[in-house]
Amino acid sequence: MRRFIALILALALCLSFTACKKDGGLKGVKTGKVYYLNFKPEADEAWQKLAKTYTDKTGVEVKVVTAASGEYDRTLAAEMDKDAAPTMFQAGNQGAIATWGDYCYDLKGSKFEGELTTDAYNLYDENGKLCSIGYCYEAFGIIVNKTLLKKAGYEIQDIKDFASLKSIAEDIHKNAKTLGFDAFTSSGLDPSSSWRFSGHLANMPLYYQFRDKEITSQPATITKDYLDNYKNIWDLYINNSATKGASLAKATGDESKAEFINKKAVFYQNGTWEYAGLIDGGFLAEELAMIPIYCGVEGEEDAGLCCGTENCWAVNSTASEKDIEATLEFMYWVVTSEEGTKMMAEQFGPCPFKKAAIPENVFFAQANEYTAAGKYVVTWAFNFTPAVDDWRAGVVDALTKYSAGQGKWEAVEKAFVDGWATLYAKENA
Repeated sequence: MRRFIALILALALCLSFTACKKDGGLKGVKTGKVYYLNFKPEADEAWQKLAKTYTDKTGVEVKVVTAASGEYDRTLAAEMDKDAAPTMFQAGNQGAIATWGDYCYDLKGSKFEGELTTDAYNLYDENGKLCSIGYCYEAFGIIVNKTLLKKAGYEIQDIKDFASLKSIAEDIHKNAKTLGFDAFTSSGLDPSSSWRFSGHLANMPLYYQFRDKEITSQPATITKDYLDNYKNIWDLYINNSATKGASLAKATGDESKAEFINKKAVFYQNGTWEYAGLIDGGFLAEELAMIPIYCGVEGEEDAGLCCGTENCWAVNSTASEKDIEATLEFMYWVVTSEEGTKMMAEQFGPCPFKKAAIPENVFFAQANEYTAAGKYVVTWAFNFTPAVDDWRAGVVDALTKYSAGQGKWEAVEKAFVDGWATLYAKENA
């Protein structure tokens, strides 16, 4: 009789354990939670859907909060100060590692890290701790509507350097009323758009400076070298667009994208991450191309696209052990499951994981074509920016005044050079 009762109890416990496993173990306190502070506003909807899918499948709670554009550092600082802090966050450059390295769980040896196909995009602290893992590879440049370019009388092959880009853009702008479209979309300096110029466009002078001086780690100071080239391309943008002057201060990223989707401009500076939105907006893949950002540097006809990543995941080492385990399991699922890899390919393009899906994004194919043709890759030098939000804010303020005719270019140079030195000193005090 005792044996029979024991068997009944054992069977009941087994059934209880099985049911608990099926719903992710959320019946008690055995299962942790995931809180991801997302870096990219344009991917918010996709992350929310994926989080729900994972919760529906496992029962594990996954919360995704998306920081406003240009506000990630401030949002992260505020959220990390809360009791329920993010368990998964972005640490995409050495400046972030300097700030948040102590909060980064060592990912070395994790099941998630074991899915990587390369270590090229990972970030370590000075002691060799694997602080964050690069989860995608991106490229940016000038996106071209080839159909409109052809209507204006040109082909992609006609653009080989800054001189040819300038000639074509100015011709299109001069004939904008007749053509029904302009050269460039608005170079808005609203926070939703300004990162394209204080971050990505600013990469051009930084890249060439660092290339010349063989800089491979964050420098304490930078120079004015190549800032005349930065001025070249900025002037070309704002003088050959329907939106210019003081209007740029309030022009948004959505407005710029809408101008391109609505066939109001030929050229649109942005990255591979915009591909899915452009296809959803009605473009055919064969209508789109991405060309390098030419700015008048000697030898730039041999340049390819700007390639690299700031997209690196870190896990909060101060979270509970259960939350850390839950977060690592979620990250592993994202890069191995059919649902996760599909979303990653659609939203972020190529990902350095063994089971990554192949993206349909033609911009990546074009980046590879430049490389295959022997063009040099313009790497992401802006990853070294100290106190990135503050530095960019200073550059944007100077650009805004200059573009409205209320300030001189020297103020942009000062924000660029002096701002870097000041913030580096403060960050490394």
